[in-house]
Amino acid sequence: MSSFVVTFKPDAPDSEVQKVKDEITSGGGQIDHEYSLIKGFSFTRPEVATLDVKSLSSSPHVDNIEADKVVTTQ
Repeated sequence: MSSFVVTFKPDAPDSEVQKVKDEITSGGGQIDHEYSLIKGFSFTRPEVATLDVKSLSSSPHVDNIEADKVVTTQ
């Protein structure tokens, strides 16, 4: 399974956020966590899912999509 974080522009309408969530779940992904301090969420996608993660960034309301991974210093 691959994990990703999607963040949206602050002025993104809730309806557009929901559209992206719907696209993820219909493509075999699962929403794992919704963030409260930023407009965004994390999701997982099985390797066999039909969801194309790059296509999600075509929405003008999506600010960033990146793989969810551990970040360390030094």
